[in-house]
Amino acid sequence: MESRLTELEIKLAFQEDLLEALNATVARQQQEIASLQEQFRALYQQVRQGGGADHAGPQHEIPPHY
Repeated sequence: MESRLTELEIKLAFQEDLLEALNATVARQQQEIASLQEQFRALYQQVRQGGGADHAGPQHEIPPHY
């Protein structure tokens, strides 16, 4: 009975460590997602405003074979 209880305590400790590691991973990924969303919004706004390019768009570029 004592060894069984010890085994369960060990398993619980490993599960708690794993849960903490997974929680940290999820939190880090959420921060990365938020950062990527912010970058995407900035790029989207830049494209909507013309992007400051010297030409009107890719349709006015000369194809590479010319």
